Amino acid sequence: MRAMVAERLGEPDVLTPADLPDPTPGPGETLLEVEAAGLNFADAERLRGAYLPPQLPFVPGGEVVGRGPDGRRVLAFTSSGFATKALVKDPVEIPEDLPAGAALALLVQGLTAWHLVRTAARIVPGETVVVNAAAGGVGHLAIQLAREFGAGRVIGAASTPDKRALVLQLGADAAIAGEADGYAERIREANGGALANVILDAVGGPVFAAAPHALAPFGRLITYGTSGGIDPAPLDPGVLSERNIAVGGYWLGAHLRLPGSRAAAPLHDLLALAASGHIRPLVGAEYPLDQAATALTALVTRRTTGKVILRVR
Repeated sequence: MRAMVAERLGEPDVLTPADLPDPTPGPGETLLEVEAAGLNFADAERLRGAYLPPQLPFVPGGEVVGRGPDGRRVLAFTSSGFATKALVKDPVEIPEDLPAGAALALLVQGLTAWHLVRTAARIVPGETVVVNAAAGGVGHLAIQLAREFGAGRVIGAASTPDKRALVLQLGADAAIAGEADGYAERIREANGGALANVILDAVGGPVFAAAPHALAPFGRLITYGTSGGIDPAPLDPGVLSERNIAVGGYWLGAHLRLPGSRAAAPLHDLLALAASGHIRPLVGAEYPLDQAATALTALVTRRTTGKVILRVR
């Protein structure tokens, strides 16, 4: 098989193409002919050795669309997706007419957005929800799912005018600039003078620090990443308690490792919502397999919108 291999840790440019032996399926595993692979921030973190440090050399990539030996077209998690073949467990069959990029958008990003809204933030109908990095892979789906699951007002924060225009096209009631300076004031202005009930944040750093000041009493701030590249400073417990604010976190990987945790039910929900047109998974860019380094660099430098994929065949 053809694969993109990392012989050493580092930035995306450590990835090089190579011909490798086909993987041999173990118990419960299926060998897929890969159609497309999804890219995630976690892929870059693994390359740096900061996330589930790999044994070198390794092939990154956590999700694929492909066909199994029985010819079924499926969507699945994997550990080595940047290749023409990949081993998977528990694949989910998907429609022939569902584009690979749309399907991949619903796996890591879709499940994360679903659980942010339903499980972590537990949005109550009528609440105001703010989604930071709202044009990104998780953010663009969180905007739509918040609306689908009853939010009264949805505000998307994004870094450029083009991204903010996209956020409005996806159904947000308002779109604001995402930087930390003036963050709470912009939310008040976009929400008729009121503060928000829920903020979903994947940026971190100063934006995360500004978020509590944009929350109404008993508001919830949920962090699920630090795409801004700066770890948040510690929050003052006094700021939280004096306004009865809750801060939580969400990580899909840890969730799926819990005993009894299953991805199938919410994934089928997401597939049904996409099929009915209630949500629209956005594919921002497709790259050929041998341009994995270029694709991953574009993703981590926040030059992309929606889902980014590698087209394998």
